[in-house]
Amino acid sequence: MTFGEFLSDRLFRIMVQLLCVALAGLFLWATGTQPGVLVILILALLLVFAAVQLTDFFRQRARLRELEAVLDGLDQKYLFAECVPAPKNLYERRLFDLTRRAGRAMTGAVSDARAAQREYREYVEEWVHEVKAPITAARLICRDLDGGASRKLMAELAQIEAHVERALFYARADNPEQDCLLRQVNLGKIAAQAIENHRSLLIWSGVRVEMDGLDCAVYTDEKWTVFILGQLLQNAARYRGTEPVITLSAKPLGNQIRLTIQDNGIGIPAHELPRVFERGFTGSNGRNRGGSTGMGLYLCGKLSGFLELGLDIASEEGKWTTVTLTFPAKENLTKL
Repeated sequence: MTFGEFLSDRLFRIMVQLLCVALAGLFLWATGTQPGVLVILILALLLVFAAVQLTDFFRQRARLRELEAVLDGLDQKYLFAECVPAPKNLYERRLFDLTRRAGRAMTGAVSDARAAQREYREYVEEWVHEVKAPITAARLICRDLDGGASRKLMAELAQIEAHVERALFYARADNPEQDCLLRQVNLGKIAAQAIENHRSLLIWSGVRVEMDGLDCAVYTDEKWTVFILGQLLQNAARYRGTEPVITLSAKPLGNQIRLTIQDNGIGIPAHELPRVFERGFTGSNGRNRGGSTGMGLYLCGKLSGFLELGLDIASEEGKWTTVTLTFPAKENLTKL
């Protein structure tokens, strides 16, 4: 709070007080008070008035700084009313009592919302694990069918499994630290696992996958990174062109490792590129081909941020799309 703000807040009160001083001076002058005495009285009143205002200003400013320091030191700002120093006067006591009652009501609402969110997340995780059993059973049944029908059903089951997996990771995305282990893993192993997880879709789509220079170590969470690569492979297969090829290549970049996933698919319009990581954004390609949820790249962006992965995308419509993942050096990781 500045002195100008203080005066502006008290402008009406100050004007009333100055008017009272002026009226008192007029009364004293009208009753025959000597001019010298009158000037001394008015100056004394003005000095007392100015001293009171300055005292109030410094007291209020110190109090505000004290309260701001308390608020800045709290991780959970809504607990401010419970942590403030003892109120200085009756007005503050009443005000902070109201604030504290409102804060407790909000704390209760926050606790209820978190409990409901936690229950929903636990239900989704349990449902995902339960629904995997019939998917596995359906895969086994597909083995007894003829080749063409079996491949089509296996591809559809792969899509169902991908949606189920996406739901699981979405449920965990708000608290990834509870299921995250950053350690040194082989990048080739991660890529091979992601390809294996989506092998049916890639085969059915006629996509050829090429790998180059992936025999290197990176620091990341294996499961979450497999999921991110899986989403990128699914997008490349979904928006494939003729004779589709996906190339995964890695190269060192100082102490970092840069992984590039490039395809020769239909690409992304330039005006849509800045929005591809937004939640629910499907773009013109997603609307034209159908089946897009707009959640895959959104989850990739969110999880990449937690894993401290650099994530960039470039594309030329009708020709190619390239996604780059930059794995940080061990010494730069803050979550190890």
